[in-house]
Amino acid sequence: MRIKPHEEGAALLSVLLLVAIMAVLCAATLEKLKISTKLATNGAAIDQARSYGMAAETIALYRIGDLLQRDSTKTTLQGNWAGQPTEFPIDKGIATAQLDDGGNCFNLNSVVIDDGQGGTIVRPGGVAQFERLMILLDVPSNEARGIALATADWIDSDGIPQPGGAEDAAYANAPTPYRTANTLMIDPSELRAVAGVRTDVYTRLRPFLCALPVTDLSPINVNTLGPNQAVLLAMLAPGIDVARAQRVIDDRPVTGWENTARFWGQPALAGAPVEAQEQTRMKTRWFNLKVMIELAGAEFEQHALIDAALKPAKLVRRSYGEPS
Repeated sequence: MRIKPHEEGAALLSVLLLVAIMAVLCAATLEKLKISTKLATNGAAIDQARSYGMAAETIALYRIGDLLQRDSTKTTLQGNWAGQPTEFPIDKGIATAQLDDGGNCFNLNSVVIDDGQGGTIVRPGGVAQFERLMILLDVPSNEARGIALATADWIDSDGIPQPGGAEDAAYANAPTPYRTANTLMIDPSELRAVAGVRTDVYTRLRPFLCALPVTDLSPINVNTLGPNQAVLLAMLAPGIDVARAQRVIDDRPVTGWENTARFWGQPALAGAPVEAQEQTRMKTRWFNLKVMIELAGAEFEQHALIDAALKPAKLVRRSYGEPS
């Protein structure tokens, strides 16, 4: 077919339009291929990083075993094992592991106690301890009391609110209604759902909170407690302020205190209640492991809770991502 002279411009325009469309389709296809390749690479890197994280857990379990065998009566900071990031070179990346005492915190689940019938009931002592911690962290006393009671109602297995507490009815009128959990917390971030817990309050409390898988009162090891955790020691004994608690920690012997009687026998701690003395420990049961991995451009964060009361020590919880 012969194109007439006056139609040559239209034919050229059609060809150029077709070329442009093909170019756009090719560019879109290449972009999708690039994204798919990147996603596949990241997925493979994350899978590999997860394997490295599990390997780090195994190493940590052995290290905890060695730490406990060093002295069967107490756990101290000797050996600089706590809070010290340790780097491990890996193929195309770097892995960092950090071990900490996982019991030096306020156990949110200690606001309740087992009722012996498969459920839980409010523990007044745990509620009072949580309230005291919040007041020491400058939360107004009326707010602290309400949050502590609401936390106990959130966790206990009944649906009856305490005076000043909060059960299902308190959350029914929220923009998105929800109900109380009526079971132990798995992660401290669950506290944000409790009535009265504002973002600024939660941010202030978070460094001192944990959610151990037991209802035991927080097992504070005075031989591993850091100066920045002095508020936890002051939390145990109403007559001890944070400044005095920090001085006691600063004066700790390098090898740690031999027993709780010697620790509480210090003049600075005179008058501490028996309950506080019974709650402190010389030996750590719970350990936290944090693993950070950078691999082939991907970043991976893993956290693990380890129970050293089991022989050998066992991993009881694992989570991924930055704590909230």
